[in-house]
Amino acid sequence: MKDFFVEDAARFDNATVTTYFVLTSMQVRDKKQGGQFLALTVSDKTGSLEARMWDDVTEAIATCDEGCYVKVQGDISKYQGKFQITLKKLRLAAESEVDPKDFQPSTKFDVEEMWGELRGYVSAFKNAELRRLVFAFLDDEQIGPAFKTAPAAKRLHHAWLGGLLEHVLTLVRVCAATAPFYPEVDTDLLVTGAILHDIGKIRELEWRSSFSYTLEGQMIGHISIAQGMLREKVQQLAPFPEKLRVLVEHMILSHHGKYEFGSPKLPMTPEALLLSALDDLEAKMQAMRNEFAAAVASGKSSGEVTDWVRSMDRPLLNTQGYLKDE
Repeated sequence: MKDFFVEDAARFDNATVTTYFVLTSMQVRDKKQGGQFLALTVSDKTGSLEARMWDDVTEAIATCDEGCYVKVQGDISKYQGKFQITLKKLRLAAESEVDPKDFQPSTKFDVEEMWGELRGYVSAFKNAELRRLVFAFLDDEQIGPAFKTAPAAKRLHHAWLGGLLEHVLTLVRVCAATAPFYPEVDTDLLVTGAILHDIGKIRELEWRSSFSYTLEGQMIGHISIAQGMLREKVQQLAPFPEKLRVLVEHMILSHHGKYEFGSPKLPMTPEALLLSALDDLEAKMQAMRNEFAAAVASGKSSGEVTDWVRSMDRPLLNTQGYLKDE
């Protein structure tokens, strides 16, 4: 069984390890001096490692593919400030050798407690039509279970089982706390948008041995998928107020905030504007937590600046770690 995890890399610097991973990506590349090598990414529930395999390339390609469990032997080392593993051996792992729980990160919170709290917000709606709409999603036999287990992203934020529910519930809490400061905002409408804005991710993503995009996710994307899901529910609930349908659909279509971020529309209502801002904030705060944890796992002090974070175009500093170190 697995006894080495990605988070252990700093303790095994310059050591040889034998362990199991999910093969999340594999590319064949040409060596400068001729021949080919493999550039891979291997993962477990604690993170991912870049990997290189210089020999036995043909055999590895023939026996393993992206998304499969593999047993590897390789050397842990640091390259350009990040740990990687240089593989000596790689083979397909038998089902009896692995426990899927070792490879899929999951929320640290109780899913049923989160689900109950989310439903509580909906039960408190003053607007009966919005309550009816949201419960039509949450009580759906296919949508509800997927909502509980889906990650919120493949890589950037809340990329773990239960991550979508965790992200949505946190966003709902923030929306409910913020809305009273803005009398222009309809709280029930805002919370409805918070719950449904990413509902398309249950069909955009798949989460078997690893997280990846479905064909529908790649071709259409979660915003357009959610738009379609909303229209299907509204038809099932007919008659449903057309004005509310337009306002909820607008929040879904505009929640990324900018055209360059993939938003088909810019926020045009108080609820859409606030949802977009708070959704972006909530995602970025979780991304910061991820980067702080990754920096410590790589051997940095909690008070050091992280490496450059590509998704945020800057390095980051953990204030609490910085003050604690001082």
